[in-house]
Amino acid sequence: MKIYSISVILAPPSGASVTLSSASDLSSFSFYQRGSAGEFMSFLSKTVAERTPQGQRQTVQEQSHVAHVYNRGGDEQLAAVIVTDEEYPVRPAFSLLTKILDEFTAKVPQTSYGNPSSISFPEINTYIQKYQDPRQADTIMRVQQELDETKIVLHKTIESVLQRGEKLDNLVERSNALSMQTKMFYKTAKKVRVWRLIFLMDTYLTVVGVGPPSEILAASLCDFLS
Repeated sequence: MKIYSISVILAPPSGASVTLSSASDLSSFSFYQRGSAGEFMSFLSKTVAERTPQGQRQTVQEQSHVAHVYNRGGDEQLAAVIVTDEEYPVRPAFSLLTKILDEFTAKVPQTSYGNPSSISFPEINTYIQKYQDPRQADTIMRVQQELDETKIVLHKTIESVLQRGEKLDNLVERSNALSMQTKMFYKTAKKVRVWRLIFLMDTYLTVVGVGPPSEILAASLCDFLS
C-alpha cells in the first residue's frame, strides 16, 4: 500500500484549479522517473478535482494510480486529492481527506489563497508519511463517523469523469504544465501496462490451450486502452 501524493486544491466551479499545498512520496519510482512522476501526479490531481462536483467524493483510477478526491466546495471552494496505489483502501483515504481539509481551513487564512507560494502548511508532509499505513487513518475514521459511504462515487477509469469527447491522452498532450519528459513518461507507462496485460493473457491462454496469438491480443488491448 502506498500514498504517492496529497494535494489541497482551490477548485472554483468555473475556471482552472490551483494547487495551494502538496506533498509527495515518490521513493518507489527510480531516481530518473521521480520528476516526471511528481509532475503527472499533480496534473492528475488537478484534473480530477476540476471534474468532481462540489460536495462530492469520488475515486478515479488511471492505470495503476488511484485518485481519491473530495471537493468540499463551500465558501473556500477547496478540494483535497490523495493519489495512491490500487491496494490502499478507500474509506481511510476519504477520512484523511476530511481531516486535511478541516486542518487546512483552520490554519490557512482564505486571503492567502491568491498567493499559493506564501502558504505554509507543513502538516501535509507529516500526513503523507504517517498515513502510509492506512491503520493510522482508521483511527480518524472511527472518530469521523459522519462520512457517508453512499456519497462516494466510484469510477473504474478516469474517462468516466472527463467531459464528453475528452480523452486523457489529449489533455496530457495539450497541457502546458507538463514537460515533454513527463508526457513521454505517461505514454511509456501506458505501453508497459498494455504489454504486461498481453504477457499475462497470452501465458494463461497458452496454458489452457486456447485463444488468439499475441499480435491479435496486442491490437485488441491497444484499441481498448486508447
